[in-house]
Amino acid sequence: MKPASAALALILALGACTSTEVRTPPVPAAVKPAPPAAPSVSAPTVSGPVLAPDGTCTGPAGGSATAIEPGIGECDLVRLKGKPPTDVLVGEGRAGREVQVLYTEPGAKELYFFVNNRLDRVVK
Repeated sequence: MKPASAALALILALGACTSTEVRTPPVPAAVKPAPPAAPSVSAPTVSGPVLAPDGTCTGPAGGSATAIEPGIGECDLVRLKGKPPTDVLVGEGRAGREVQVLYTEPGAKELYFFVNNRLDRVVK
């Protein structure tokens, strides 16, 4: 028999073999349970009227603030200043509603930062 014929005969003979050996499927590793879902954190609530992007209040400014100080509401600032702001930027941040209110005065600019309708800080 020629070497090529012998190799072909060997391949055919091996291909005709059947095995009675039964293999068991591998056992899967222990499945870790999914971590519990993080508790949902609700956004802080904003109470009272707030400023719209055009500088108008969404409701009557019925606050009792008598001075511009930390903690007053957005519409209280406008009421105390007696005129609409030059510009208002409204957005959402990590703490919730964040608003920047700009007043341009002759020779100065005042920027008021609010978080959830409460005055946080003033930059003059």
